[in-house]
Amino acid sequence: MKIPLILDCTFRDGGYMNDWRFAEHVVRDVYKADSNAGIDYIEIGFHGTPEFFDPERFGAWRFSSEEDVQRATNGVLGSRIALMVDYGKFRPEDIPPKAESAVDMIRIAVHSDSVQKAAEQATAIKLRGYEVSLNLMGIATYSASQREELKTILAEVPLDFVYIGDTYGSIFPDQVGSLIEALREVGDFKVGFHPHNNLQMAFANTLEAMRCGVDIVDGSLFGIGRGAGNLPIETLIAYLQTLEPERYNVLPLLNVVDRYFIDQQKETPWGYRLPYMLSGLFNVHPNYADRLMDPREYTMEDVWKALQLVKQAEPVGFQPKLIDDFAEDGFVAGPTSTPDGETGTPGKYTGPPPVYQGAYEGRDFLVLANGPSLSTHADQVAEFIRAYDPVVMGANYLGDLFVPHYHAFDNKRRFMDYADQVHPDSRLLIGSNFEESFVREHTQREFDWLSFANGLGTFDIEDGVISSSCRTVSVLLCGVALVMGARRVFVAGMDGYLGLHTSGAFHFYDETDETEVAEVQLEKHRVCYQYLTQINDYAERHGGEGLHILTPTGYAAFYTGIRNYLERSQPARG
Repeated sequence: MKIPLILDCTFRDGGYMNDWRFAEHVVRDVYKADSNAGIDYIEIGFHGTPEFFDPERFGAWRFSSEEDVQRATNGVLGSRIALMVDYGKFRPEDIPPKAESAVDMIRIAVHSDSVQKAAEQATAIKLRGYEVSLNLMGIATYSASQREELKTILAEVPLDFVYIGDTYGSIFPDQVGSLIEALREVGDFKVGFHPHNNLQMAFANTLEAMRCGVDIVDGSLFGIGRGAGNLPIETLIAYLQTLEPERYNVLPLLNVVDRYFIDQQKETPWGYRLPYMLSGLFNVHPNYADRLMDPREYTMEDVWKALQLVKQAEPVGFQPKLIDDFAEDGFVAGPTSTPDGETGTPGKYTGPPPVYQGAYEGRDFLVLANGPSLSTHADQVAEFIRAYDPVVMGANYLGDLFVPHYHAFDNKRRFMDYADQVHPDSRLLIGSNFEESFVREHTQREFDWLSFANGLGTFDIEDGVISSSCRTVSVLLCGVALVMGARRVFVAGMDGYLGLHTSGAFHFYDETDETEVAEVQLEKHRVCYQYLTQINDYAERHGGEGLHILTPTGYAAFYTGIRNYLERSQPARG
């Protein structure tokens, strides 16, 4: 078996974990360790043109100036030095001639839609005296026509290396040989392999690539890298040391892992996680799985179905709008259930009008959402219930705070988690996006279907059926109250997603989606506000009083403090 060249991409790939803010002494110590371990190349970071980034946001190794590189490596006789550039985020003319640089190789990372132009840039860099590599990201997703076009392009470019980039960690060992062979047939260059570890296949795939005669492979210390990370390079060197002990020595690598990277993994974790495994299975960007799983809104069946749709769409990289577009169409809905167990089309409601339509004509309603204010204002909310005698509707988990007349779920994950904790005196309302067989797996209680069309359409009510899922069940219940005949709809615990509480929590109880990224929080807040506005307008158009949020909230337009109602001696009744 031929032993390939080894490249350490710790500071380039690992930079995603700390915005490339590695201390210079760490870079220097790793460079020494790599050199002593027998590693051929160290990719010391990125080269990039600052106008394409926010320079204040990133550390030195996102731009890796010549001065930075020389300070970190001068006086060490060892591994050759590489830098990576992202296609579209640099200019070849900004790279100094090789005679003026300590860098030996420039690697261009490129997606399938830009290979031709990246190849032209590779030629320009080659003319400046460097070894040049074209790293083909997500090559396992290339179509037959893209592969044919790739052959034409690569046959005409003076490249030193062309890399198989297992960008989504989706490759299995039995696929490696054909990918290597396909590149060998194209041109006079060495073939490289860059494995990711989404499916825990990085080491196995690397061994198979070596068996197939690959020329260069990548790894990083402790596997550091975005998401599931990369091949742990110390594992590979430990193996190679058993084959050629006079050439390889893993101890220098183990020492720097122990000194620097064990603690860093605790601070900025990387490695195996379920979303990364799923992205590897479907060969899609891991952010899709992350966005679907983080809010804790979907079952694994829903996530699986959504990732199938993403894969069919064949997106290049991560396109957040794709998830939003699918959500508007009700992409994670199960078949729309009807009370007799028949099913309809996802995104549409095909059942009869709800049994609760008009059940409480002219009554006041109180919707209990799950924000921290529900707990902090629990005594006042209880006093409000005694004074106004509303029909009380609760969502998801209420603990022991209240016993509502109705307790609703339209989220399968939360139904599985909390259905068995619903008080026996509360009538269950269950989303029509659930299959009856799914419901019966988790409860044998009587229930009514929540009748709505899954997806994010404009709010309306027709024959008692709501035209949208309204994004969250608490907001949906405001619409359900109107279907039941509400004259006024009061709400408590609907705090929103703007971080009103110093704890940063969105619920009065612990739940994993408190860790959602700010972008997702703001979008959820925006959509909920949109639906609250539509529900309020609908109520007013139909002679009602609209919405009144009683507890502190980020939806300020609807806030009327609960004390205003408690201090009124004669509450209005329907």
